[in-house]
Order: sequence, then structure tokens, then C-alpha cells
Amino acid sequence: RASAMHPAAGIFPPDEEPLIEEPLVNRYSRQKPSDRLHGAYIIFFLLGIGSLLPWNFFITAKHYWMYKLQNCSDQAGPAGQAASDLRDFFESYISIASTVPSLLCLIGNFLLVNKVPASIRILSSLFIMLAVFLVITVLVKVDTSAWTTPFFALTIGCMVIVSSASTVFTSSIFGLSSSFPMKNLQALISGQAMGGTISAIASVIDLAAAADVTDSALAYFLTADIFIIICIMVYLLLPRLEYSRHYMSSQKESPPLSAVPPNSSAEDEAEPGGTTNTSFLAKSTGIPPLRPILQKTALLGFCLFYVFFISIIIFPSLSSNIESVSKSSGSLWSTKYFASLTSFLLYNFADWCGRQITAWIQAPGPKSKLLPALILLRTIFLPLFILSNYQPRAHIWMVVFNQDVYPVVFTALLGLSNGYLGTLVIIYGPKIVPKELAEAAGVVMTFYLMLGLAVGSACSVLIVHLV
Repeated sequence: RASAMHPAAGIFPPDEEPLIEEPLVNRYSRQKPSDRLHGAYIIFFLLGIGSLLPWNFFITAKHYWMYKLQNCSDQAGPAGQAASDLRDFFESYISIASTVPSLLCLIGNFLLVNKVPASIRILSSLFIMLAVFLVITVLVKVDTSAWTTPFFALTIGCMVIVSSASTVFTSSIFGLSSSFPMKNLQALISGQAMGGTISAIASVIDLAAAADVTDSALAYFLTADIFIIICIMVYLLLPRLEYSRHYMSSQKESPPLSAVPPNSSAEDEAEPGGTTNTSFLAKSTGIPPLRPILQKTALLGFCLFYVFFISIIIFPSLSSNIESVSKSSGSLWSTKYFASLTSFLLYNFADWCGRQITAWIQAPGPKSKLLPALILLRTIFLPLFILSNYQPRAHIWMVVFNQDVYPVVFTALLGLSNGYLGTLVIIYGPKIVPKELAEAAGVVMTFYLMLGLAVGSACSVLIVHLV
């Protein structure tokens, strides 16, 4: 139950308790407004979609990138081999470009949590993403056949910028949501998975509607441009809602720890022996103390790291290169739609379903030994995908799972477990630290997530070469 994830409730129902506790004076002197027409919930859901939408739109446009990178792959000699390598290992390069630089941005965002307002960090990152995607949209209609390798380098550069901005946006909006009730955080997390589903659906529709690859890609990236603009508009709308102002102002007015009663969770959860520097916590403009957060979130941090470590190794580097065993038949299913439907759409939809389930079920708990056991069990997905019909193969020639139903089942289970277990860990993180550190803990949990993606993306390159 959701109430099991909350500290002792105050005067509000458990599902209405914010992650960051309201000041005691304000809690009793102000009446909590309702979320009229679920406006804030919808806004957080849309912002969740926008937080991962750029990355999803990048990796899902597989046919477009293959088209752009194949222009000189038929040439003999080193030039042709280089272009072929760019095409065959493109997903692995994109994974590295999207995760490694993001770690630096995440560290910077942690340092700026109490120095730069969240509104500045969120809006600036959205405008950066919009600017880069406009460049990508323009390049769709530019003939790059004479400069395939520079185009690849430019694409990777765009991915680095977009991913870095997306990281700042995601961690900032996640920190902002910590001052709202749990349902808004769940809306944000569900929206993140829906962003992948929307990008996959848009890709399939574009493939079916447009005969020309560039026409399809143009409509596809224009969709991303429009949605980023929508995210900017709804974020500007958020502070105008009375419901949002109530929780956002309570975060700004959070009192120093000296004003918190002795039986509050801030003191109960302080580190033994007085390792938590309360005077430092009370400073609204200082850097959040890292040591108590790391001590509290160590196990959950490893769990979050490993969930996304396994997922990014497989998706999209391995899963999107699994071909239909009936590809020689020439059917549209096996040649045109197989990867789009069985890898991208199915994985993202299953991931979204897993995240939605956490709205009703939160088990196992944050201190349960079953949670890390289930997460470690996901390692079995690696051999399952490698022994499916992955192509091209250079070393491991044995294909054990030689029917199309196998990768479908494996991808569904991978996405479902990623969404459910990953969301549980993310939600638990800010709940096991003092409330004054909840926002900073959210950023730290995002760091664990990005570290898992970074290390996993590097390993994916190795595994793809070994297969």
C-alpha cells in the first residue's frame, strides 16, 4: 500500500503527504487546496513524458539513422568498413553519448540544487533541447551522403547536448515533485515511460504513412519539437495553479531543523553519533551534505544502478538488432515493422505498465532482501537475448531461441521488470532520508540511475562486439 511508504501521517491522508514535510505553522494555518480537474497531475505526467522523450526519439528512429549512415557502406576498403561499423554499432555509440556526459551534468545539478532556482534549471534545459532538436529536424532534408562520418560526429554531439540537458531537467523536476503528494511523483514516473511508448508509436505510424524515409523522419522529429514546446508551456502553467503554489511555497518556507520537534523524522533519521550537521542542513543556499545521503541510500542506490545497467546493455543495442526468423519471406512484419514493434514499442509499453503497477502495489519494501535478489535475477536476460536471432553475429553462432515469440516474451519481461523494480527503488530513495534532504536524495538516486546507464552502455559495446 502507498501508505506503507510514508512516515507517520499528519493531518492529511497518506496519499496526500508530500515527500518534503510542510512547515508546522503552515500545516495547521492553511487549508490544503484540491487539484482541480487533476491539472497538476496532468502537468507532471506531461513533464515526465518530456524528460525522456528526446532520448527515446533519438534511439527509436533506427531506420532513419541506418539510412543516413549507409551511403558509403558499399565502398571497398577502410572507408566502407568504417561506415559499416558506424551503422552496426550506432545504438551502442548513442548509449555512451547519452549517459557518460550526463553524469557530469548530474553532479553539477546536485551542487546547484540550493543555489540556482529549479525554474531556471528546468526552463533552460528545455530550451536547449528544443534548439538541438530543431537542428536535427533541419538536417533531415540535408543531403549528407558526401560527409557520412562528420554527420555521425554531429549526431553524437547533438546527443551529448540533448542528454545532458535532459538529465538536468529530469533531476530538477524530480526534485521539485518531492514537495508534492506521492500521486504527482507517480505521475512523473509514469510519464517517463509513456514518453518511450509515444516515441515508438510515432515511429511506427511514420513508417506506415510515409514511403520516403526522410519524409517519415521529418514528421517524426517535428513531433518531438512540438512536444518540447508543450512541456515549456505546461511548466509555465504549473505555478499558476493554487494547488501547486501551496506545495511549492511550503518547500521554499521549510524551517531550519531547530524549529522541528524532537520526535520528527528529521531527528529520528539522523545518523548515530551526530554525524548529520544540522546547522549545515538549515542553510538554504549551501551544498546538501552528501555523506548521510549516501549512507542511507547505499543499498537502494546499488539496486537502481543494476536495474538500468542490465536494461541498457540489452535495450536497444541487443534487442533492436534481433531479426525475425522469417525475414527471408519478405513480409512487412518481418522486414519493416519487426524491430519497431517487438523491441521499441513493446519494451516501452511494458516499462510503462510496470511503473503503473507501483501505484497500487509497493512490494517488496525498501529494506527487504527480496528486492536486491529480484534485481540480480534480471542478469539472466543477457544470455536469453544473446541466444536469440541477433544479427549480425561474428563469434557466437548458436541461436537457441529461433522463433519470433521468444524475443517478444523476453522484451516484455525486461520492460515490465525495469519499470516496476526501477520505480520502486526511485520512490523509496527520498523516503528513507530526513525530509530536509529529500530533494537532494532524489538527485543522488538519479545519479545512481545514470551511473548504471553509463557503465551499462560501455559494456553494451563490448558485448555487441563479442556476439
